[in-house]
Amino acid sequence: MIPETSSQARFPRVIVVANEKGGSGKSTVAIHIAVALMKSGASVATIDLDSRQSTFTHYIENRRAWAERVGRDLGIPNHICLDGNLDVADADERAARCKALTDAVVTLAQNSNYIVIDTPGHDSFLVRFVHSIADTLITPLNDSFVDFDVLAGVDPETFAVTGTSHYAKMVEEARSQRQLLDNAAIDWIVLRNRLSTFGSSRNKRLVGAALQELSQRLNFRFIDGLAERLIFREFYPRGLTAVDDIDEITLGTRPTMSHVTARLEMENLLSAMQLGNPAQSGDTTDRSRDAA
Repeated sequence: MIPETSSQARFPRVIVVANEKGGSGKSTVAIHIAVALMKSGASVATIDLDSRQSTFTHYIENRRAWAERVGRDLGIPNHICLDGNLDVADADERAARCKALTDAVVTLAQNSNYIVIDTPGHDSFLVRFVHSIADTLITPLNDSFVDFDVLAGVDPETFAVTGTSHYAKMVEEARSQRQLLDNAAIDWIVLRNRLSTFGSSRNKRLVGAALQELSQRLNFRFIDGLAERLIFREFYPRGLTAVDDIDEITLGTRPTMSHVTARLEMENLLSAMQLGNPAQSGDTTDRSRDAA
């Protein structure tokens, strides 16, 4: 875990966005959280552990370039990219990579209320490690049983939960490790993305019921995330988010109802996450952590 300093340094809240299945919207969720926290007055740092895809990093680079083009201060987090893809067997190499991540978090913590970490869509020792240092773990999940399978299996007739799957077991292990190391609890949020706009959808009801059952077993909160909206894909080339100012200069186009709807959806989502008071998070909480 993050080592204790001589002055018992105050650490920010670490928010990890993770799911072993790709295409669940992790990078979109991560950038929206980071920008929303900055707009609320917090200082935010970000880490991209998926150096192969680098979607989170490219999003921030696009944002920086667009801010320069339109002459607006959009707010750019202090960002670094590390390699969390490679799963090495050598114990010394693993320790070195974990130390590199720990050192990065300690450095960023000096000037940050929050650190938002985006992860690759597969398992590795560094991904498992970063789960264990999370204060808030957000798992975006497409609203289907194909994606639900990373958390649990279901009975093919009743759709009742039959047992937890690999990713859920990994999260449980990380939570146990965190509890033993510094007696801290990881707040786990499962985010239902690409929701059907039809409230009566059979799939939506069945997945919702399965998540309700599983949340009681595994002690996570599940909340409705983002609908399948083209506007979120259009934001990416300019590095924009739904919580940015909705005006023609910032957007580079005339605002539409899609922009307004996406903003309201994201504001409701961030409120439901209950990430705390961003202006105080890093200034009022002493959380020294033992070295891993």
